[in-house]
Amino acid sequence: MFRLLTSLVAASFIAVASTPPPASAAGDAQQPAGASPVAARPDEAYLIHGGDEINVIVYGEKDLSQAVTVLPSGTISYPLIGEVHIGGETPTQAAATLSTSLKHYLRQPQVSVVVVKEGPLEVLVLGNVVKPGKYELPSRSRLTDALASAGGLGPTDGSFPSARIGNSHGDVRDISLQKLLRDGDTTQNVPVTDEMTVYVPSPNTLPIQVLGAVEKPGEVLVHEGDRLSVAIARAGEGSNSNADLNHITVRRPQGDGTMQTLNVNLYDVLKSGDVSKDPVMQKNDLVYVPSNPNRSDKVSGPASLLYTISHLFIP
Repeated sequence: MFRLLTSLVAASFIAVASTPPPASAAGDAQQPAGASPVAARPDEAYLIHGGDEINVIVYGEKDLSQAVTVLPSGTISYPLIGEVHIGGETPTQAAATLSTSLKHYLRQPQVSVVVVKEGPLEVLVLGNVVKPGKYELPSRSRLTDALASAGGLGPTDGSFPSARIGNSHGDVRDISLQKLLRDGDTTQNVPVTDEMTVYVPSPNTLPIQVLGAVEKPGEVLVHEGDRLSVAIARAGEGSNSNADLNHITVRRPQGDGTMQTLNVNLYDVLKSGDVSKDPVMQKNDLVYVPSNPNRSDKVSGPASLLYTISHLFIP
C-alpha cells in the first residue's frame, strides 16, 4: 500500500480484558487447554477481527473455557449460544457481549477474553499509488506499512496530498502525507484496521459521466488513475442502492470516432480484491450502472466495501 519510511510494527503481544469476577470465583477460573502460561497485559485500543485467536475464560465453568478463532465475518461459534459477533470490539467489550449472551444459561457469568494470536489485517489501497489493490498486513501495521505494500506513492506535483482513510463503519479522516513523509510527523502515521480503505488522490482530474442506479448521476470529476469503483463511489453508490454491480458497462470514445465497450463485473472485482480488473478511468468515459431490484447484498460483502469507499468522498 503506502511507502514505508520506517517499520513501526509493534512486537508480538497478548491483549486481555474481562468482566471482573467476584473474589470467590477468581480461584475457580479455568485456563483453556493449550493456553500460553504467560502474563497478559490490558490493551483496550485493540479491536478484534477475523483471524484472531482468542481464549475465552468463563470462571467456574471449565467446559465453557476454550480457545476459538474469529471467523472473517467477525463471529465466533461458542457453546450454548451459537454464533456471536465480536468483530470490531475490544477484548473487554467482547467479554461483555459473551457474558450477556450466556446470562440466558448461566447465573451471573463472569467472562474474560484474551487475544493470544493476532490475525492479519486486510486493507484496500486505491488512487495514486504504484500498485493499487487489497493487501494483507500484519496486525499492528500503520499507514506507512500500507503505503509500502502498494509500492509507494505515484507521481506528485509539488507537495504530497492528503490521504483519506475510512474504516468499515464509514468513519473517514484525512491524513497529511506531506507532514508524514516530508516533515516526519509520526502522529500522522496512524494504525490501520481490518477492512480499512486508503485513498491517495492524484494531482490531476478528468471528467467522466456516470449514469443509472447511482445517487448523483451525471458528470463526475475523478483523479487521474482512479478506477471504476472510485468513479461509482463518487457518484454515490449508497448502502440502500439497488445497483447491479455484476453488469456495469463502460463506453470509451476512441480516436477514430468509434466507441469501445467494457463489460465489468465489479461485484467479483471487489470480492476478490483483484484491482487489475477494475478499469482505470479515462477522460470522457461513460459509465452505466443498471438497477437490480432483487439485490440482497446491501450491507455486507462487496456492496459494503463500495459503500465504505463512497464515504471517502462525502465532504
